[in-house]
Amino acid sequence: MASARPKTHDMTTFTDSALTALQLITALDAELLTIVGRSLAVSATACALACSLGLVLGAWLGVARFAGRGAVLTLLNTFLAVPSVVVGLVIYLLLSRSGPLGFLGWLFSFKAMVIAQAVLVLPVVTALTRQAVEDAEGLHGEQLQSLGARPLMRSLLLAWDERYALLTVLIASFGRAVSEVGAVMIVGGNIEGFTRVMTTAIALETSKGNLPLALGLGLILLGVVLLLNVLIALVRRWREHQESGVAPAFPLGASI
Repeated sequence: MASARPKTHDMTTFTDSALTALQLITALDAELLTIVGRSLAVSATACALACSLGLVLGAWLGVARFAGRGAVLTLLNTFLAVPSVVVGLVIYLLLSRSGPLGFLGWLFSFKAMVIAQAVLVLPVVTALTRQAVEDAEGLHGEQLQSLGARPLMRSLLLAWDERYALLTVLIASFGRAVSEVGAVMIVGGNIEGFTRVMTTAIALETSKGNLPLALGLGLILLGVVLLLNVLIALVRRWREHQESGVAPAFPLGASI
């Protein structure tokens, strides 16, 4: 009967790789920092683009009522489940030389990765914002409507009232972007020194057997995700504290 106990050699290899990975992090290895910096820059830029559109669109969808709204929401929820590799393939075809946007020359570049991540994050931001604003509309919508606020104005006021919840949406969207691998691998090409980010570098270095660098990047990525979750928890606690000590956001008698 084969033993389920791990081999000593395997444990030694893992330990050595983990120690070397920690040394790379503490020594601020130039290659590792370059990859981390590029990854954070791509995700931050993509989230800025996606959130600037997704917050407005989601807030409007939370208030607006029009024919076909149900179909729009169904399509939006469908986009939430689209695999990242499919998004990467579509962006690749659009930016390829034979594609409609091939003249831009953005394929295998920083810009292509930003577009891919922005497309992935946009449905998430829009859907979560729409839900938050629609819930707030159910609580305060009639009051605002009685004060003369039109749908666009109501959506903006309700989005501001739900700003703490929407802040968690922004943080979560960054976590979605920074941990993505499929789309950026396809449109970025994982080119060393140009388009290599944390997730794609981890996949490549693992296949090459360079476990210390892969583990180092993995530890940093886990640290980033952990930090984002801590920030979400702090924002939620801050929101609960604010709501417990303030009056209703739209007191009677207020004017729009």
